[in-house]
Amino acid sequence: MELNIDNEIFVVGGAGAGFGRAIAEELAVNGAIVLAVSRTKDKLISLRENHPQKIDYLVGDITLDATHDEIVKWIGTRKLSGLVFNGGGPPAGQIEEVNMDMWDEAWRNIVRWKINLTYKILPLLKLQEYGRFLFIESVSVKEPVANLVLSNSLRPAIVGFAKTMSQEIANFGITVNILAPGYHNTAAMERLFVKKAETDNITIEEAKHEMERDIPVGKMGEPYEMASLACWLLSPLSRYVTGQTITHDGGMVRSIFG
Repeated sequence: MELNIDNEIFVVGGAGAGFGRAIAEELAVNGAIVLAVSRTKDKLISLRENHPQKIDYLVGDITLDATHDEIVKWIGTRKLSGLVFNGGGPPAGQIEEVNMDMWDEAWRNIVRWKINLTYKILPLLKLQEYGRFLFIESVSVKEPVANLVLSNSLRPAIVGFAKTMSQEIANFGITVNILAPGYHNTAAMERLFVKKAETDNITIEEAKHEMERDIPVGKMGEPYEMASLACWLLSPLSRYVTGQTITHDGGMVRSIFG
């Protein structure tokens, strides 16, 4: 399928690994120009080496205001076609294991930075009357995940924010959507394996197998599989899709609106 994004400009957060890297690579393969943002320089360098004509990078913590200013500076007067809000998740933990400092940190790492970066970028997209906002969250926005009270509680705030914004700016040609991944082969899953192993007094490998048994398709997803869906949502083809939270979970969510 031709996505019609050749030489279109995108910014992808958390592009050093996992979903962010997979999305950045898929955009580049389809001809887009990508600013890859990550705290890990060596991973960004290897990403750029794979796509030297299509990927530029910014070393920085995407949760910080200063990094947002650098992103806006990089964009300059060029047309930005889309922005992928993607960053690290909060630590695993049950309610009694989480203190107020952890709640405050989770607010900054899950919610605050996405709102702040939206305020920085939205005027640019409204001026050009086109754009794609895509938030990478978690299946926990539709069905709580055991041992992830911080994610279960705060990620739904972004769903409410994104849904509201989608209604307010649809007439500017800007779409706002959320991808809610389930269990995938990413480094972020390790903290869930470790926590389940500790809670259930089993090995990490046993914890992994038990979690995979909860997935109807029988195994975890791969980041590149979700990246193809992300790129479609970032393309002009998705004009009529906005305000949606789409799970990519192998059938984990049992709800009819999963």
